[in-house]
Amino acid sequence: MNIRKLQYFIAVAEELHFSRAAQKLNMTQPPLSQQMKELEEEIGVKLLERNKRQVRLTPAGAVFLEEAKMILAQLEQSIKTTQLTSQGIIGQLVIGFVDSAAGDSLVHILKVFRSQYPRIKLTLREMTSAEQWLALRDGTIHIGFLRFIEPAQHISYRTLASESLVAVLPEEHPLAKLPEMTIHALELEPFILFPRQLGAAFYDLIHEFCAKHGVYPNVVQEATQMYTIVNLVAANLGISIVPSSVSVFQRSGVVYRSFKESVPPIPLYTAWRTDVNKAALSAFHRTMEEVAPIENESI
Repeated sequence: MNIRKLQYFIAVAEELHFSRAAQKLNMTQPPLSQQMKELEEEIGVKLLERNKRQVRLTPAGAVFLEEAKMILAQLEQSIKTTQLTSQGIIGQLVIGFVDSAAGDSLVHILKVFRSQYPRIKLTLREMTSAEQWLALRDGTIHIGFLRFIEPAQHISYRTLASESLVAVLPEEHPLAKLPEMTIHALELEPFILFPRQLGAAFYDLIHEFCAKHGVYPNVVQEATQMYTIVNLVAANLGISIVPSSVSVFQRSGVVYRSFKESVPPIPLYTAWRTDVNKAALSAFHRTMEEVAPIENESI
């Protein structure tokens, strides 16, 4: 059995007349009659009652007509879905991101992408940079927004944004009254910082910035999420240094202050596998280039 025989049968069943069905199919009647005879032999069931005056569907033929229509409709839908998937119009993407990336840049990209490709399902996973890198390598996420990159086969990246460092203080802290501050002012303060094992590059950047100015943080508490750090600062458990994008988290009990000293830039990278041919991923890249056009880089 093939799709053409189903199409022939549907035409005959709808017209209930071989000549009209043949004309509709742009063919002659004898080969159409032969195709119907072969179809009945293949499935072992009589589908049509025919004589010189009329053609009628048997009860089995009526059931087969509905089934044949559903088969062709499903085939058409499958072809359309496949074509749309190939074009990057539908599909699925799993995106990892560090919590400090959930600011203006990523939000804008996601908003524009959702408006352009509403049929692509996005699954967002909040992960540390280290967790994202492992997930990229084993293929459990398609693209990541993270704070560090390292050489790895089949993974490319680009710099999405570059931020500065800011201090986050309890709002009742004496230094909170200042519009900006020096790093030296924090020399004796208890620090709440991100653990090194979950992001050595970011951790080292903060410590190198402090050491450059003779400050060695007294770390009294570690937290894996930036917003957790901010909440702990609000609880007056210490102070911290965070990427400037974290300041969009405006909660009561804390203030953000810039430094008078020159601070090192903090890159936000987006990384993805290059050996995965996924049209939805290509569509996401097009949106990123539209929203935040930065020259691509590769590892």
